[in-house]
Amino acid sequence: MALIGAVALIVIGPEKLPRVARTVGTLLGKAQRYVADVKAEVNRSMELDELKKMKETMETAARDVEQTIQTNASDFEKDLAGAAGEAGAQPTLDDFSPTVYYPEYKRPDKKWRIKQGAMPQWYKARNGVRTKALSGAARVARYRPHKVS
Repeated sequence: MALIGAVALIVIGPEKLPRVARTVGTLLGKAQRYVADVKAEVNRSMELDELKKMKETMETAARDVEQTIQTNASDFEKDLAGAAGEAGAQPTLDDFSPTVYYPEYKRPDKKWRIKQGAMPQWYKARNGVRTKALSGAARVARYRPHKVS
């Protein structure tokens, strides 16, 4: 490196050497970024190919499962029809479907009128923050000065 620097100093000259070094540095930086972008693109394409292969294997597995379920269902229907033929009636798959029960509607509690403030109750109680509304008569009775006899 020192030999290259000495030759560059002699050939280019001390006045132009800093500008040339800056230019070479920027060009090297651009080249490194370009190489990094190309590597990233290659990696993305490889990952995309792997994802496509994985998708294909999942689709084939799903098709195989669907086929086995259909064949098992058709075998079950045939067995059911054979058993029903012996018994005399023709049951269908609807006879064996589970009944769905929905829960009864319950009204929510009427606590929606009570607002939960950002302040905790203990803080309100300690600092005298009113949490309940008073009627006019109750307010007069509460704040009326007491007669001392």
